Amino acid sequence: MRPALKSGLLPVWRDRDTLQIGIDPRRAIALTGMSQAAILIGLLDGSRDREQVVAAASTRGIPAQATERVLTLLAVGGVIDDFPATTLREVPYPTRARLAAELATTSLAHRDGDGGARALARRRDSTVRVEGPGPIARAIARILSASGIGQVQRAQPATSPPTRGEQRRTRRAIVAARPDLVILVGSQPLARTAGLTRDLMPHMAATASEAIGVVGPLVVPGSTACLRCLDFFRAGSDPAWPLILAQLAIRRPEPQACDAVLAAAVAAQAAGQALVAVDKAPAASAAANGTLELVLPDWRWQRRSWARHPACACASYTTP
Repeated sequence: MRPALKSGLLPVWRDRDTLQIGIDPRRAIALTGMSQAAILIGLLDGSRDREQVVAAASTRGIPAQATERVLTLLAVGGVIDDFPATTLREVPYPTRARLAAELATTSLAHRDGDGGARALARRRDSTVRVEGPGPIARAIARILSASGIGQVQRAQPATSPPTRGEQRRTRRAIVAARPDLVILVGSQPLARTAGLTRDLMPHMAATASEAIGVVGPLVVPGSTACLRCLDFFRAGSDPAWPLILAQLAIRRPEPQACDAVLAAAVAAQAAGQALVAVDKAPAASAAANGTLELVLPDWRWQRRSWARHPACACASYTTP
């Protein structure tokens, strides 16, 4: 293990004896008595293991006990990483450099002590499928690719029936790389969402219309509320909803009331929840058993909670 200051935190001096790591008080810590040990901070770049750091500091006049004390305080303060040397060897430098901001953000946001190494490994091994047309789907795919997701599949509604060759290629692609998560953008046929639930495939909806953006629910079949559950709840409070839903299957407003800013906000939120699902677990997303909703002109996201509906068929599925 190779100790390093968390990327994204800038060391600054509060006075001649007090070193602060980070700027914002929600991230930063301050250490006093550092005037004689400032050189130690420069050694924490991830190029040395702990023993080498202690030895290098010792040659510069810093006692081993003092070095160990500083390393312990930095670790307790959550501003130091032990980046696994194996990850450094397995991930090419150009890839690490390209994903440096992703690693720094993940490490700080989740307080991971490995510099984001485990999150990077999970992302590299993950496949996310984005289904649907338009700028939201394209933006989600771009963000996920830039964030280190190993495979980002794109699927758009066909303008004409697929040929037999296209059908065979699609089936081969699906078999070859079963996604870890499917993101459904815009209106999706009931048969598609029901099929994902039957296949125990985690999936999440992302839509924007009528100047409202909605991300979620993120469905973990057998564990969380599904998209059909939401329809059952809405039908319970609005008896006309089944009739309206039938019309929505064949009619949509044109154009959609979704401007460029709303599309970008929905895409960013959806991609963010997908990354939480990959980095941690699908159920860890704020969109599990909930929808994240943005109603213009109020730019504050709000979460609405949903439970599994007893009348929905998804209640019969069990988590493998």
